Amino acid sequence: MVTSSQLSSTFAAMLMKIRSIVSNLLTSVLMLVSGSRAKQTLVTTGTSPPKTHSKEEKKISDSQLTTPSSVNYHFTRQCNYKCGFCFHTAKTSFVLPIDEAKKGLRLLKEAGMEKINFSGGEPFVHQRGDFLGLLVKYCKEDLKLPSVSIVSNGSLIKETWFQKYGDYLDILAISCDSFDEETNKAIGRSQGRKSHLDNLHKVRNWCREYKVAFKINSVVNTFNVEEDMSERISVLNPVRWKVFQCLLIEGENAGENSLREAEKFVISDQQFQDFLDRHKSIKCLVPESNQKMKDSYLILDEYMRFLDCREGRKDPSKSILDVGVEEAIKFSGFDEKMFRIRGGKYVWSKAEMKLDW
Repeated sequence: MVTSSQLSSTFAAMLMKIRSIVSNLLTSVLMLVSGSRAKQTLVTTGTSPPKTHSKEEKKISDSQLTTPSSVNYHFTRQCNYKCGFCFHTAKTSFVLPIDEAKKGLRLLKEAGMEKINFSGGEPFVHQRGDFLGLLVKYCKEDLKLPSVSIVSNGSLIKETWFQKYGDYLDILAISCDSFDEETNKAIGRSQGRKSHLDNLHKVRNWCREYKVAFKINSVVNTFNVEEDMSERISVLNPVRWKVFQCLLIEGENAGENSLREAEKFVISDQQFQDFLDRHKSIKCLVPESNQKMKDSYLILDEYMRFLDCREGRKDPSKSILDVGVEEAIKFSGFDEKMFRIRGGKYVWSKAEMKLDW
């Protein structure tokens, strides 16, 4: 006769076996989904490069390696605006010496770079834009890149900059999230009494005069999600209107060590789609949801390290100045397929745009 004690023991053993099977299945599934990526916390304080990961699990497999055809170089984190959702914040004041920056840009060109985009921070902050201008000229005149572009808030740009460097620049993108001045102020896209919209129109006119393709970047968030920008965008007539969904990045605009708290700016996927539907008549609109944006950019930080955003934060590679482009790019997290899906490859040279200046 089987006692109740024996039944309990047998039942417990069966439960343990079932739990073991389930645990193994879950582990296998998680490994398939995550690719067994190793986690690492990014620390970005001080002027020396923080410790970077070296675990083999973070590498992209050789079959996934790609040439860095389009690179975004955030050479400074400093900015004169305080946008609440900023995902590349002023955690350091470090900027490479210009000779080192040029060396890295040449390495990228030799590795296959066709387009460089300079960003920040605000790229016109450092040396009043002359550092940026010299890099722009170097990339076009010496490296002969097909496309050189800049993303700026527009507040610090002077006409004299266009006079010195405009010939070497293909595209200038100005960030503008609203055509209501109070909304821009609420977002943090302002400085003192300066009018962000006045600067926007001024820069747009200079782009036309000095033959630089004009682009607008907008981040859709809780403050502007109901706005209809169609008429104003049509008047400005940019070559592209890049529309981003507000994105959270741990350590930048979310989490314990971040300099921003962007949670209050976050919108749902449906709200983002509603915004896009409202502006579907705008032919130059290029939408980028969180899914499209997160892994489809090759981002180079102020130390010339690729930043891997696959884990919802920015995990840095080693600097291309130390290990070369081929090795560093293995840790970039770059999704080339998504890059193409989001329209990352387009006519990006002003010589080929055939614009009516």
